[in-house]
Amino acid sequence: MSILAIDTATQVSSVAVAKEGRLLSELTMQGKLTHSETLLPHIESVLKMAATAKEDLEGIAISIGPGSFTGLRIGLAAAKAMSYALNIPLVGVSTLKALAYQLPVPGVRLVCLLDAQKGNAYVESYRWENDELKTVEAVKVAKISDIIADCGALGEQVILLGDAVQKKIAGKLELPENVCVAMPHLVMPRAACVAMLGQAELKAGHVDNVMDLEPVYIRRSEAEVLWEKRHPEEAQATKPTEEM
Repeated sequence: MSILAIDTATQVSSVAVAKEGRLLSELTMQGKLTHSETLLPHIESVLKMAATAKEDLEGIAISIGPGSFTGLRIGLAAAKAMSYALNIPLVGVSTLKALAYQLPVPGVRLVCLLDAQKGNAYVESYRWENDELKTVEAVKVAKISDIIADCGALGEQVILLGDAVQKKIAGKLELPENVCVAMPHLVMPRAACVAMLGQAELKAGHVDNVMDLEPVYIRRSEAEVLWEKRHPEEAQATKPTEEM
């Protein structure tokens, strides 16, 4: 099965092509251009490097968050359009799970953090058990300082991954003895991991509806919060009324 994978959940743009569990090509970069400017050229580039035509693709895996609201929408829109046009299955993959997939180390807790602004992070914990990546603690939004304190209270080794590590933690916060930061090349999201997880889901028969698949936001955008503050009466009117 040839699969195209896309991850635009953060400032990093990552696109990959894989076939039968083998990575054929990948382009991962973080630059000044936006996802709307780079995504389609990157898709064309990885397909060319993999010597794979769009018509040869048999599935698309898309990182669905949590992460950047704009980035998630751009990536998902492109994935949906290609899935519909090529009539091939689409599957959504957790951005945080794809991060943890990069580090197949048993016996440690992998804590994945993505920047959620204002000192917060989207966080989810994983552990490898019998060559399978298992969720230890479900995704939530929390203060980064609280996350570090909670990790320090655990009776096990903890490895931190994700863009919040680069932006808010590495070299900035003192870490407990049982907590360490992953190597820099393991901190960024990679479409290769999205491809492998997506391929496994598709082989298992798990397919998402092209029309219904939505990003995992976890929280409201800053634009929504600001609009409600500026238009309290209209915001209240749009909320569902409680049943009598």
